[in-house]
Amino acid sequence: MQFPAAPGPSTRALGTSGVVVSTLGLGTSGFGWTADREAAWAILDAYREEGGTFVDTASSYSQWVPGHAGGESETIIGGWLAARGCRDAVVVGTKVGKSRDAPGTSAASIRRGVDASLRRLGTDHVDIVHAHLDDTRTPLEETVAALSDLVKGGKARVVGVSGFTPERLEEALALAHGSGAVPVGVVQEEYSLLARERTEGRLQAVVRQEGVGLVAHSVLAKGFLTGKYLPGAPAVPSARALDAEQYMSPGGHATVRAAEEVARSRGVTVAEVAIAWVLGRPGIASALVGARTVRQIRQLMPAGQLVLDDDEVSRLASAAARAVRDETT
Repeated sequence: MQFPAAPGPSTRALGTSGVVVSTLGLGTSGFGWTADREAAWAILDAYREEGGTFVDTASSYSQWVPGHAGGESETIIGGWLAARGCRDAVVVGTKVGKSRDAPGTSAASIRRGVDASLRRLGTDHVDIVHAHLDDTRTPLEETVAALSDLVKGGKARVVGVSGFTPERLEEALALAHGSGAVPVGVVQEEYSLLARERTEGRLQAVVRQEGVGLVAHSVLAKGFLTGKYLPGAPAVPSARALDAEQYMSPGGHATVRAAEEVARSRGVTVAEVAIAWVLGRPGIASALVGARTVRQIRQLMPAGQLVLDDDEVSRLASAAARAVRDETT
């Protein structure tokens, strides 16, 4: 299948890693769960047609579903990559450390987890391999060395981490620099208008200083920033609706309404505004978005080229600040 050039999202460098990704990455935790193989392949096709180049998965996706063992998402992606013959055109990132068959980030678990991921993905290497968690039971030196060995051995191009505090990231970077190991090149962290504390401030400063790429996940706040959970809106019966409840405060609703105002003036969706806000923050290389249908991914992709002006950013920030105050009172 040939994919014509599309205006879709722009591209950005992942820090100084040498890897370039589309500003919207495709999160695939729902593959094999909310999207079966046929639906997932259609989403992947549409994502590429819209100019997307960055697919994110994990060895643990979707082991939380009864009867699933983990790796279902990787298997679906691997089949698609083989069928489309597009491995070299897609930046593939996976994460290890949370799967049942290779828990934690000891050297043995990392090796076992990555080898299993490569088999499922049908490739001899991934572009990014992340430690999916900060495993404090394993010496950080061991984790850093094991991830570095994957790059040196040709099984990955870039080392990444997810769920690390700024302090632990700094420690990991210092260990790598002091030992000759390959340093962390990518950090993945939750970031949205309504979830800012883990990313803003010190983490942004560290990644900027060290040349580390920053990839944001959960950019729509569990779906709350789509606007479908406002008071008076039809009920949305799903597990995602339960996740979104944490944002259902006066400040959270005010943030969505502010995004609605911007969206109306621009002729775009609330979700596009929320994603564009994330992409406009310092240091962000890419924002991960998920989709259950082709229609959803096509609606989201234009956000990769939407640039908010200073007044729009200010209005959104003011509303989001109210949401933060609601959480602390």
